[in-house]
Amino acid sequence: MNPSPRRAVVPVVLAGATVAAMAAVTAVMVGGFGYIEPASRGRFGIAIGLLWALFALAVVLLRAAPVRAAMVVILAGSVVIGGAAMAGPPNTSTDSARYAWDGIVQNAGISPYAHVPQSDALAGLRTDWLFPEPTSRADGTLHCTQPRTHLVTAEPSGEKLCTAINRAGVPTIYPAGAELFFAGVRLLTGPGAAYWPLQLTGLLMMTGVTVLLLVGLRRRGLDPRWAALWALCPLVASEAVTNSHIDVGGALLALAATFLVSAGRRWRGGILLGAAIAVKLIPILAAPAILRRQPWKVVLGAVATFAVLYIPYVLVSGVAVLGYLPGYLSEEGYDDGSRFVLLTTVLPGPAAIVVAAVLLAVVAVLVVVFTDPSRPWLGQVVMIGATLVIVSPRYPWYALLLIPFVAMSGRWEWMLVPLALGVRVVATPAAVSRVALLIAVVAIVAAAIVRRRSARRGSPPATPVPTRVRT
Repeated sequence: MNPSPRRAVVPVVLAGATVAAMAAVTAVMVGGFGYIEPASRGRFGIAIGLLWALFALAVVLLRAAPVRAAMVVILAGSVVIGGAAMAGPPNTSTDSARYAWDGIVQNAGISPYAHVPQSDALAGLRTDWLFPEPTSRADGTLHCTQPRTHLVTAEPSGEKLCTAINRAGVPTIYPAGAELFFAGVRLLTGPGAAYWPLQLTGLLMMTGVTVLLLVGLRRRGLDPRWAALWALCPLVASEAVTNSHIDVGGALLALAATFLVSAGRRWRGGILLGAAIAVKLIPILAAPAILRRQPWKVVLGAVATFAVLYIPYVLVSGVAVLGYLPGYLSEEGYDDGSRFVLLTTVLPGPAAIVVAAVLLAVVAVLVVVFTDPSRPWLGQVVMIGATLVIVSPRYPWYALLLIPFVAMSGRWEWMLVPLALGVRVVATPAAVSRVALLIAVVAIVAAAIVRRRSARRGSPPATPVPTRVRT
């Protein structure tokens, strides 16, 4: 029996109020806290914890709301919370400064892989907001007073510069698809606009994923209220909008590719998958689950698209298009195994590398073999989520790829993986990350056991994904 109209409106109103509270907290954190520093991690932690609590409450309330009303709240919430995330410049990462710089360099007719940002060859392209003037101390030494900036030495002149670009002494790491996007944004806005252009495009892509989820879930007879897991997630607003990580573009393209392939449009899906991989490489993790039927179409479409996007850069820069990728893998501890925070608890680094590779290969094979090709999202959740747990990156925005497929599958417990990765923003010790990931793994395994036992008894699962929903 459906609830009375009066009772049905209560969760809608409460969910709307919760979303408004999330937007308010987001705006205060982004616009009022400034850039995160060791002394400010405590208040960031409180705000982030509050946002995740409000997020959980909103999801629960929306599960009790009529579907159409819930969809309105979800879409409006995505826009409102995402808009609040534009209340200030990036607050936990300066990656978007490199995005902007790469776009400026390309629009000057120079390959982004040709020079490092502190090279004097690019001195004429330096803008005040990316390279503010250093300030002299009383003893004559120079330092940087503006947040998000640090002191570097220009090459080869030796001049001291302040810059907001991290790793200014190494070439860019970003793939060709991302570089084309950076150039396009700066072509429209010019070099003088600071962080807001990428925040705005991040908001548009975030909202695009929300719309895709609402439509995709609805058309497949699934509950569109699960789209709230993406649309209202604090990590999504923070990393897709405030800090403008290009991973949101990879997630958008990977989700669209999945919908096309699962509907039998494998060539088109492969093309979008190739574009997604050319944006951030890690969307390749979405591939195994969509390779069950006629995989050659998907693979050829993806490889051809990836190659076409890279051709202009390879012609200009050759092997330099690898950028800082090899150095990054070493810097992050993937060459000696130290990055695998769970595996290194019981294994030495070199052994952890081998075990990680074996585990990922086994997961990929199981996903290919057992995934339903018409409903590949659960396989994608397992592949992407397991990789994040095993590889344990210290950057939470990598989890942007996982969240849309969690929403499609309704396996809410996997949201603990983005939450665990996000802990590193406010608590840097590896031990904290290890405990957070371990808790996520235990919860995911426990949920799987409960769901399996419920299915055997013929009772409704703990997290039902109904084929017909109340409107």
